[in-house]
Amino acid sequence: MYFRANCVIFSASADGFLSLGQRKVRCALGKGGLRLAADKREGDLCSPLGVWPIRRVLYRPDKGPAPSTELPTAPILPDDGWCDAPDDPNYNRPVKLPYPRSFEPMWRDDDLYDLVVVLGHNDDPPRSPMGSCIFVHVARPGYLPTEGCVALERQDLEALLAEARPGDAVEIRAA
Repeated sequence: MYFRANCVIFSASADGFLSLGQRKVRCALGKGGLRLAADKREGDLCSPLGVWPIRRVLYRPDKGPAPSTELPTAPILPDDGWCDAPDDPNYNRPVKLPYPRSFEPMWRDDDLYDLVVVLGHNDDPPRSPMGSCIFVHVARPGYLPTEGCVALERQDLEALLAEARPGDAVEIRAA
């Protein structure tokens, strides 16, 4: 894994908070709890413990402009998906819809994926069935648990993006 010298690590912990600079903000983690990355499996609803590099940021252009960040950004389009079929060659990779196998739609009717930080979990190269679609995204009202991601209030996610630089990472930790 590549991290820049003096990288910033944003730590999300089991207590439901993420360190964001000098403050802590609420976050949601997986419905299934936390799991060691080596034990993570597709569909287990667990957030993988570890330090995950921030790869890029995706955003819905119909919901606002690109976020203010030094990280690479790209718009989400209506035909964007993310393959979550463990036996597919595109497992844990972006795909175009319609797609013949199981996928996570990136253009959603709710606001969860209006802003998405793609984390470097199981992506270099993806190994089946070690988990896919591990993102930081917008939280549901009430910070309801995720399917394995980290979720933040949109304004807190925007604050993270404003501070983050290429080479930074998000840590998911138990304590």
